[in-house]
Amino acid sequence: MTALTAARAPAEERRRARRSRRHRRDIRWSPYAFIAPFFLFFTAFGLFPLLYTGWASLHRVELTDPTHMEWAGPHNYARLWEDEFFWNALRNTFTIGVISTVPQLLMALGLAHLLNYRLRGSMFFRVAVLTPYATSVAAATLVFVLLFGRDYGMINWALGLVGFDAIDWQNGSWTSQFAVSTIVIWRWTGYNALIYLAAMQAVPSDLYESAALDGASRWQQFRHVTIPSLRPTILFTVVVSTIGATQLFGEPLLFNGAAGATGGADHQYQTLGLYLYEQGWVNLHLGRASAIAWTMFLILLLIAAVYGLIGRRLRKSR
Repeated sequence: MTALTAARAPAEERRRARRSRRHRRDIRWSPYAFIAPFFLFFTAFGLFPLLYTGWASLHRVELTDPTHMEWAGPHNYARLWEDEFFWNALRNTFTIGVISTVPQLLMALGLAHLLNYRLRGSMFFRVAVLTPYATSVAAATLVFVLLFGRDYGMINWALGLVGFDAIDWQNGSWTSQFAVSTIVIWRWTGYNALIYLAAMQAVPSDLYESAALDGASRWQQFRHVTIPSLRPTILFTVVVSTIGATQLFGEPLLFNGAAGATGGADHQYQTLGLYLYEQGWVNLHLGRASAIAWTMFLILLLIAAVYGLIGRRLRKSR
């Protein structure tokens, strides 16, 4: 019996050694296996299209024959520099972004401040402010097209009650940009409000109690306690909203269906996203569209760098 046990001992040790090696390999490589699907999808649907678009931007390539590429170098980028429609789209993107982002974040901050107090049915209000975000872009834009209609729109009807003439919202320059901005404001205010609300609830209550003992009113507490505590969150929402404004596409495209990608008869609300779509899928110039896409990407990188510097200074000042 002792001899049999002694014979089995080496085999058992070898099995334990194999299990130990498998366990170590599992501990070492399993995390990479778990995250591998993300990197595979990111490479296929994120990195490869980005690099291929950059390569296409250096060629003359048409949608009718996308496999035929003729080397053009920086010609597509140089052409954008002299293209008045590109600069018009860039200005429109900037103005619509400012008109939509600033009121949106201010309103979101105010809503979050109200929701931060104990209200009856607070959960209902939190769900209600998020409802516009869950609405599709097409449905929201079509409703706002009806509201801003020149002849039978509710906005002009309300203005007529107080003595104002009807406004041609779609064909005016500033009026069309304002109307498109209201769609963005309506859709994203509640989303940002919930982000601010989550950040407000993370502020220590001791700060508010100390401020109240010092005689600070609610407005003073909001200015001197809440706002400084929300600086990183506010910077985050500004960055995300800026990126969204730079890529604005669905709202201006559907705001006037007859205009399509031109953004109005005079291109008065054509954004960079619409201009890219017009060049690539209407005029069939994929090389130019790729150059516009990479220009937008570089603009976003520049904006991210600026906000990164601002965030670094804010962290140093705390």
